Amino acid sequence: MLTGGPLGTDLYKLEQFHSHWGCTDDKGSEHTVDGVSYAGELHLVHWNTTKYESFAKAASAPDGLAVLGVFFEASDNAHPELEKITNLLPFVVHKGDRVTLPDACDPGKLLPTTTSYWTYEGSLTTPPCSESVIWIVFKTPIEVSRDQLDAMRNLNCYDVKDECPCNELNGKVINNFRPPLPLGNRVLREISGH
Repeated sequence: MLTGGPLGTDLYKLEQFHSHWGCTDDKGSEHTVDGVSYAGELHLVHWNTTKYESFAKAASAPDGLAVLGVFFEASDNAHPELEKITNLLPFVVHKGDRVTLPDACDPGKLLPTTTSYWTYEGSLTTPPCSESVIWIVFKTPIEVSRDQLDAMRNLNCYDVKDECPCNELNGKVINNFRPPLPLGNRVLREISGH
């Protein structure tokens, strides 16, 4: 559960987490820092259980969701907690494939050790792009190995029963990120941690 900081006293429960990445190590994050992108970005999506009875109801409310954003920095070092997931990706290469994690994944271990972050009120980056998110984007990236990124880039966007769409990406899930949009009237706050 998340609480405190920009979330006040409300409690937010983790619903799901997912990642965005690019075809190269210099793009893939949905947020940028001074115009610079990272190889990818992890989103841990939480919903406000204090005010709403379901994720669906929270997703349409301005204070309904809180998303933690964590940058992926390409390196030679595998991230041990993420490895529990990326090691299984070769078994779920097609849309609809499923696998059970043999070892529990601790989402807290996917966060950087330094807790400085930026926060703002914004929208989901995928449809329906609802203006319902309190974003908390960590300033420090986590190191992710190029092998881990390649495992993500090797996923297919089509069902095993379907033909490959044979597009410019050969049916791969690559560049599954939305380019950053202007902040507009949003207020970006910087919070220093330890």
